[in-house]
Amino acid sequence: MSELTPGQMLDQYELLESVANSGMATIFRARDTEDGKIVAVKVPHLRYASDIVFHQRFLREEHIGLSLDHPGIIKVLNTKEKSRLYLVMEYVEGELLSKRLQRERRLPVSTAVDFAIQLSDILIYLHDRNVVHRDLKPDNIVIMPDGKLKLIDFGIALDTALRKITWTGLSQPVGTPDYMSPEQIKGSRGSTRTDIYSLGIILYEMLTGNVPFQGQTVYTAMQAKMTENPVPPRQLRPEVSPQLEEIILHAIERDPKERFAGARELREALLHQDRVTLTGRVSRKPDKSRIALLLWKLRAFALGLSSSSEK
Repeated sequence: MSELTPGQMLDQYELLESVANSGMATIFRARDTEDGKIVAVKVPHLRYASDIVFHQRFLREEHIGLSLDHPGIIKVLNTKEKSRLYLVMEYVEGELLSKRLQRERRLPVSTAVDFAIQLSDILIYLHDRNVVHRDLKPDNIVIMPDGKLKLIDFGIALDTALRKITWTGLSQPVGTPDYMSPEQIKGSRGSTRTDIYSLGIILYEMLTGNVPFQGQTVYTAMQAKMTENPVPPRQLRPEVSPQLEEIILHAIERDPKERFAGARELREALLHQDRVTLTGRVSRKPDKSRIALLLWKLRAFALGLSSSSEK
């Protein structure tokens, strides 16, 4: 068995081109030779596919995908018996939110809010079904031609109703640094409020053109996330209303208990900003009392990420 390339056949699927390549898998645009439909085929790299724990995690991704049916979530398709590990999904045309942000840097306020409301709706659907995405980021969000969003890639999604899979090589770190919650940095599996945090970071970025916590290295960026307060969005973009700023800062509170209780609450705030109460979050000073206890976890995170990037 060898790594696959465009032009080859994978069971009934003709691999037409590689459209994405991560550290663990390649996604191909492919044609189903039985019905002629264009699909996306995600094939893990052999060095991971041969590992039993990764195999279980990949099957879990497929299991979660097959259980979901929402217009804002990529569909995972049933397939016949497979000759190797892979999964088949609908192929969607559109532009990644990350590409749009690279081109425009900041989105109109109304567009950013609309996108955040759409993502809140998607999270409500997921969380009602015990699914936490855990890797919400612009690279996993497709803007369709009609302006609707589609959430893709459930590679590290968590079904809280299922047994935990643990393997340090795959589990640490879990997520993407700029959008990871503080509790993920500290090694938590994550919860529904983890996704709310990531959505808050995305909304901040869509409005200001930057993620709120930055640094010259992963470690310094994570240290800022754990010890500093973000620059208030209105300082970077005055047209952002105080109420919208309050919503963002509420979503990205360092302590999960201080965030919105759920995606419904976040969506309601976005839909009815005139009802949002200003709490003074914008001027709150960071609590430094537990910083020393967190630094070793940040170092461990940075070392783990560096190790992962070398694989």
